[in-house]
Parts: sequence; structure tokens; C-alpha cells
Amino acid sequence: MTSFNQLNISETMRANLERLGFQVPTPVQAAAIPPVLEGRDVIAKARTGSGKTAAFGIGLIEKLNVRHFSVQGLVLCPTRELADQVARALRDLAQAQANIKIVTLCGGVPIGPQIGSLSHGAHLVVGTPGRIQDHLRKGTLTFSDLKVLVLDEADRMLDMGFREAMDNIIAQLPPQRQTLLFSATWPDAIRALSQSYQRDPEDVRVADTEAAPDIEEVFYEIQPGQQTDALASLLSERQPLSCIAFCTTRQQCDEIAAALAHRGFSAMALHGDLDQKDRDAVLVQFSNQSITVLVATDVAARGLDIKSLPLVVNVEPARDPEIHTHRIGRTGRAGELGHAVTFCTPSQGHRVTRLEKEGRGSIAWGDTATLLSVPDRPVRPPMRTLCVAGGRKDKVRRGDILGALTGEAGIPGSAVGKIDLLEFQSFVAVQADLAEKALRRVEKGRIKGRSFRVRMV
Repeated sequence: MTSFNQLNISETMRANLERLGFQVPTPVQAAAIPPVLEGRDVIAKARTGSGKTAAFGIGLIEKLNVRHFSVQGLVLCPTRELADQVARALRDLAQAQANIKIVTLCGGVPIGPQIGSLSHGAHLVVGTPGRIQDHLRKGTLTFSDLKVLVLDEADRMLDMGFREAMDNIIAQLPPQRQTLLFSATWPDAIRALSQSYQRDPEDVRVADTEAAPDIEEVFYEIQPGQQTDALASLLSERQPLSCIAFCTTRQQCDEIAAALAHRGFSAMALHGDLDQKDRDAVLVQFSNQSITVLVATDVAARGLDIKSLPLVVNVEPARDPEIHTHRIGRTGRAGELGHAVTFCTPSQGHRVTRLEKEGRGSIAWGDTATLLSVPDRPVRPPMRTLCVAGGRKDKVRRGDILGALTGEAGIPGSAVGKIDLLEFQSFVAVQADLAEKALRRVEKGRIKGRSFRVRMV
């Protein structure tokens, strides 16, 4: 399929897709969108980055009755990061119609504002199982008019122990509904989930036909306690503008990120102990190149909206080969050569042996002594981030912020990077050497005719 014109979607949706830069349907979109539009259940195997959100999102938006102001679609996601990303993508797709309200319901933030938002009605809800259950128990969320359920990254939800919560939520949904299940892997538990909740689903499997990431992979044997030194040497040698370093525990993330920052590297930690405000700030800065190194647990292995990632590092080998595959699969996309490095102590050698047995072939080992001899040479991030105390709820648009920076502030448009709009605040990346000037000018100026507090993140 070479065009969205070949799909049975509305003219306004096709025009919106063109405006958003969608050119040719990805394999999962071409295979899944027709049965989704027909109202059939779908079970799809598709890895992160395959375009699966649009594969179910286009159908969700097209089938909405906008005049009927009740929850007609529910998307369950394993993590807040993925839920936020899905909600942003759906809001982009929803520009094909007027007045579609999409509400994100995740833990880690106060429930009060969510209750207030739901009291005004919503068409689509995107959320994590725990917080959806909270609202159902409080009676602040009802699904009597629900038409479509989407289980996104269902395998990850099962891995995180959400099966009981999913069962509880699905038991409260109308039995006559469409159920769409998307998973990166195909274990028995996923097939059992499908058999429990789907009716004669269309089977879509495209992951095996997509081009595999082009990844150059190297392993280094290190001694216990050398992880930070090895990581600092690797970053100094490779000089990546963006890198994810995966750790097993939250404590390890904090310790390594702090140690790197102490040595002059631009590094921050991402894990489940951060509150939503801090997680938003970390993810925004990493995605807009205001920080170089994200030290993360596996909560970040899927769902991160990072277009280009030259380097992924396993601070220690993953306990499971499939987790290893998902980690390193963040690099080597869109035709670019990716690089993945794994550090391994002698006592962790059995994990690498298991990778070899699982069919990854022979392992390439690097020279540890040579690596550790590289002196620290931190990379300076090309951008810095400004935070504006106004967001979507304040009717602020990306064009308003860009106009304030390039107009009164006098910043060239080429120096303005990614602009992220959240509900009550916005983040904008500005070329590092112009960030202070931009901050001073915008503090004194106005955005959309109003004064907003602005700070450097």
C-alpha cells in the first residue's frame, strides 16, 4: 500500500495526515486500519516505532460520535510515559475533527484535577490500569457508552503484573465492544488474553517483515564498581549527542546519574520514583537535546518519543534476552547505524552466554583497558530548555511561543527547537548560547497578549 488514499478514511483525516507528515502507511497501519474501521477485533504484533498508535488511533478518531459527549474509547497503557505519548499522538490525529476531548489518567499526579476534567465529559480516555481502577472505584469514570478498547503494549502490562487490574477493568466494560490488542511479543499469555476478551480477531503480524535495526554491538568485561568509570570513558570516546544508559534498579540510576553529573556530563535519571512533574521535565530535556545522557530503568525501554538515538548502553546485562532486545532496539532506526554497548562483570557472564544461546550469534568483546584509559570529555548539549507557565488549558499553541521568541525576543527561528505543550505548562528548546537572551526577552514580553512566568529548566 503506497498511499493513505487507498484506505477508507475521510477526506479531512487524509488532509490532516498529510499536514502531520504521514506519507505512506507503515506495514502495521496498512494491515490494521481496514479491520479497525470495519469494527473487527484486531490482535497485532508490532514493535515500538512501527506506527502502531496511528494504526489504532485513526480508526478511533474516525468512528467517534463527537456530538455524543461520553467516553467512547479507552486506551490502556503500561506506563505514564507511553500514555502521555499516545495521548499526544491522538490529539494530533483528532485535529481532523473539531471539539474532540481526550483525557489522560495516570498515577503519580493528584487525582483531583482529573476528576474535575472528567466532570466536563470526554470522548477518549488514555491511562494506566491502576489509575483507571481508582476512578472506577470512586465512580468518577463510567464506560456505559464505550465502543472501543485498546490494550497497547499488552505484553508489557502483563510483565508488570497488571493482569488482575486489566481483568477488573474489562469486566466493567460493555460486552458488545471492539477490542484491539497490540503487543511487541507473542507469548502464550498474550494469546490467552486475546482468547478471553476478543471475538474472532484479525491477526496482524508485521514485525518479522520489517527491516531489522542496523546495530553495531560490543561487550566489555569490567570489574564490580567500574560501571561509572566505564560509562564515562565510553561517552568521552563516542561523543554521542544522545544516549540511554539502562540500569536494573532505581538506586543505581540515581547513583550513576549523580556521579556522571559530578564529572561534568549532562546526565539525569528516569525511574518510577520520580513524580510526574520531574518525569516530564527529564523526558522533555532529553528529547529536545538539552541533556545528553538518560540513565533509566526499563520503564523507558518502550514508549519514548526519541527520533534518533546513536548509542544505547547496558550498564549491566539484562536478565532476559527479550529485555536486551527491546533496550538496544531503541537505536539503529530509520536507516541509521546504531551502537549498543553492554558492560558485564565476571559474575554476570551467564547472562551473556544466554544471549548467545538464544541465537544472537557470537559476541564481540572490546578491550576494557583501552576503554578505561580514555579521559573524561563531556559533550555539551546543543540546546537548553525554557519552561513557560502556560499550556493547552491556557489555550497556548506552539505558534504562540515560537512567535514570541522570533518576534519581540528577536531569536532566529533556526535557534528554536522542539516545543512541548502540556496541560498547564510548556517547554521550548533554545540554542544553548542564546537561551539566556531568550529567557530575559520573553520574561519582559508577552505570549498571545498575556504575561506568563518563564524559567530556565
